[in-house]
Amino acid sequence: MTGLELLEKHPQSAEVIREWFFNRMVESIDDSLVPEDFKKSMMEEAVTNERLAIIIDANPRILFDVFDYNEFYIEIFMYPDVTFTCKIGNEATTNSWKTRKEAELFAIEAAFDMLENKLKPTSDDSNVTEDSADN
Repeated sequence: MTGLELLEKHPQSAEVIREWFFNRMVESIDDSLVPEDFKKSMMEEAVTNERLAIIIDANPRILFDVFDYNEFYIEIFMYPDVTFTCKIGNEATTNSWKTRKEAELFAIEAAFDMLENKLKPTSDDSNVTEDSADN
């Protein structure tokens, strides 16, 4: 799956990833000199799905930092037969791939799914009304 497909399939994860990249950009400049309206404009214009997809497609490993930040730690292992597998946190797979990159791409896609599921509101959250929230 391409970077753009991943971002479009996982809109809440895309927002987290966009914010993570934006924060790294802002950290690289003197924050006190950047007005809030410029930051908002930069966020809306500079960190689009299309631009993020270019970064992801060129270097998918950069997402490991984003997933680490969100506590989805990706580990890639090599079997004795020189095939590769992966683990994300406590979730492992019995699949194997001929190359490390194939295992990484699988792990990134799985981590997108896991992050999206984490970000989705639970059914309990959607049942809370204003009246019950006030009590």
